[in-house]
Amino acid sequence: MTADELLWTEANQRYLTAALAQVRARLQQQAAPDGAPPPDDGPEPGAEFPADLLPPPALATLCAAFGLSSFERQIVLLCAGVELDARFPGLCAAAQGDPARAYPTFSLALAALDDPHWSAVTPAGPLRRWRLLEIGPLPGVPLTLSPLRLDERILHYLAGVQHLDERLADLLTHVHPDEDLVPSHQAIASDIRDLLERTNRRPPLIQLCGTDGGARRSIAAAACAAVGLHLFALPAEAIPTHPSEREGLLRLWAREATLTTSALYIDATAVELADPHAVAGVTAFLERVRGVVLLATRGRWAGLLRPMRTIEIQKPAPEEQRALWQAALGEAAPRLNGHVTRLATEFNLSATAIQATAREALDGGDTPEALAARLWDAGRAQVRPRLDDLAQRIEPAAGWQDLVLPEPALQALHEIAAHVRRRATVYDEWGFATKGARGLGISALFAGASGTGKTMAAEVLAGELDLDLYRIDLSQIVNKYIGETEKNLRRVFDAAEDGGAILFFDEADALFGKRSEVKDSHDRYANIEINYLLQRMELYRGLAVLATNMKSALDPAFLRRIRFVINFPFPDATQRVEIWRRIFPAATPTAGLDMARLAQLNIAGGSIRNIALNATFLAADAGEPVQMRHLLQATRSEYAKVEKPLNATEIGGWL
Repeated sequence: MTADELLWTEANQRYLTAALAQVRARLQQQAAPDGAPPPDDGPEPGAEFPADLLPPPALATLCAAFGLSSFERQIVLLCAGVELDARFPGLCAAAQGDPARAYPTFSLALAALDDPHWSAVTPAGPLRRWRLLEIGPLPGVPLTLSPLRLDERILHYLAGVQHLDERLADLLTHVHPDEDLVPSHQAIASDIRDLLERTNRRPPLIQLCGTDGGARRSIAAAACAAVGLHLFALPAEAIPTHPSEREGLLRLWAREATLTTSALYIDATAVELADPHAVAGVTAFLERVRGVVLLATRGRWAGLLRPMRTIEIQKPAPEEQRALWQAALGEAAPRLNGHVTRLATEFNLSATAIQATAREALDGGDTPEALAARLWDAGRAQVRPRLDDLAQRIEPAAGWQDLVLPEPALQALHEIAAHVRRRATVYDEWGFATKGARGLGISALFAGASGTGKTMAAEVLAGELDLDLYRIDLSQIVNKYIGETEKNLRRVFDAAEDGGAILFFDEADALFGKRSEVKDSHDRYANIEINYLLQRMELYRGLAVLATNMKSALDPAFLRRIRFVINFPFPDATQRVEIWRRIFPAATPTAGLDMARLAQLNIAGGSIRNIALNATFLAADAGEPVQMRHLLQATRSEYAKVEKPLNATEIGGWL
């Protein structure tokens, strides 16, 4: 405790003692026989508290904050005296002429205290509305004779002890300001501070939108601290749905905000805005909650009647992220040979995530190359928890040497890798990002029959760029219920934004079909889904790869907005020979394989791999190297599986 705090505590205690003495004198007078002289009720409380000492005494602050009348103030002191002064219970019993009533009652207050009025204990009066005191009803006992008890939180407050109400302690978290905000976030915090200072009487609800939860909290705490407010966070899912319970929370918070000069930060990022039931209870709370309130959401909260100011909060800008990486890495940063720029380009992380990633990677004394690799892997790991719940992560196992494609297709894949690798140079250093974010997303369409290498090509790109590859099954994303498809897509893109992951949308024609003429509401919403996806594709900062077996089914407008369209043709005989040459790992024993005859099978690379793998198992079980007869048996199984006739010409000369 500082010297100023100690000085205030001692002065507050003297002030409270003097105020209690005045009420105790009224009880003594009420208990005294008729005709007895009134006792000396001591000095006025104001004389015990220096006029220049701030803040004012707790009792004065409480009365001013809740608009207590002189009589209500005395009731508070009467109830506090029973807890703080051993003489009060006996005086209460004597003043009421009943030894069993060693507690304050409203009847006693009406008889003994100055300026009495009946409205002091009505439910609408401040004493009960703000739960400053409780009336303990006893069976068969009138209201006026029921015990009065000061709320414990108020008792401690009067004594100068600050603590969060225990009924709120499990719901609220104290958010401390962060002194290391990046410049763009400092500017937002200053704007919020200015807004609060201009509208300190009736501040609007401040909505903070965006995906960086840590930045939202830090900005909110910094802005509140600048105007002398503490900040407490409440998860929206903790708001009661029952009206009476919600009202209780509203009153408890309003009282707590007043006693502690605090603001409320409602974290509604987990609330699904498309769910009316989830939104209704939170909206009802937002309409009535008092004081300074900041609402954290991913999207904009609509439908509120109260004034609201919406502020978009993005993650730190690329140059700010570079500075954060430099600061977090400290002396190790100069040894990384420009790797910091690559980290800031590929990963869109919050300040907290950057610091956590750097700490994890620095835990060791490796070479700069090893440190750079650990940083990269730690950055990728930051994003995985969110995406792993939404899509299947594919570990790249194929390289360029495994791809058998026409030269134009291979060249296009190398161009995709170059676009992803050099986007920081083109967008940031050479200024293309200043022309707007739309169209900066790197998207590619892989079109071709099943088994022609579309997934393998995506693996090759992921391995080349050292990025995570996530396969999204659009048949699971598309939902017949209105709004659900967009919600699922939003979750995928939002989760992927932070780490530059490659999104591989399989069976893209499930959603990206030609937009139809609007004949009913289903057509309209189907078109909305396609439009939503087109917009997110153009804004996504990573690489999105779409695969389809039916290019002709795709909307022409969609194709125009794809940067790369690569056709994966059905392999001809020459290409099939190359696929067969590369299909067996070097460690696999083989004997007498005729690649030209194997290429007679009119099948795609996916089927070739299935046959090769099945034949290898057959050979291993027989304890032999892979031979043509094993491949013949595997071929017959593969053709039977897909119900395709096996022509004699395809297997001619195998045995």
